[in-house]
Amino acid sequence: MKIGVLALQGDFREHIRVLEDLGVEAAEVRLPHELDELKGLIIPGGESTAIGMLMQKYGMDRAIKEKFEKGMKIWGTCAGAILIAKEISGEKKDFSLGLMDISVRRNGYGRQLQSFEANLNVKCIGGFKGVFIRAPKIVKCGDNCDVLAEYQGSPVMVHEQNLLATTFHPELTKDAGIHQYFIDMVKDEISIEIS
Repeated sequence: MKIGVLALQGDFREHIRVLEDLGVEAAEVRLPHELDELKGLIIPGGESTAIGMLMQKYGMDRAIKEKFEKGMKIWGTCAGAILIAKEISGEKKDFSLGLMDISVRRNGYGRQLQSFEANLNVKCIGGFKGVFIRAPKIVKCGDNCDVLAEYQGSPVMVHEQNLLATTFHPELTKDAGIHQYFIDMVKDEISIEIS
């Protein structure tokens, strides 16, 4: 089993390190053919506008959608959550893949100076320290989304079929629990129950 991390911009190296520490074969992905052998893909945090532009420039947007339609699991963290969302609240022109039935607002908790850490209770995992850096806020979830964690009443981790989104950065902590959750998703060892 191989999991890729989109390596166009952002903190992809940190995700690679966690995956390798968990014994998973991990690959940096920049071009469409590099998706071929993957069972899962992580779209990391970074600058969502820059990542989106590069995805379109290199044809990664179409390639990711095609692989997703064939069953590839995708996890978006922070900017990645913006890029997989069906709607970006208040910003009609921003690019997204339109995969997950969520609406997100960029910088929903504030700009860089308002970045923070918070103790979260994650369903199926337990306590987890969330690192929020210019984090988007999930303002709406579809009926098929399972909210796995909240902060101040807003979803911060959501699972929908073959998609996972976190508005925080699990790769910046020493806790690999959420990466293991995604690995289990990729292995088809997790089934979600909508509550």
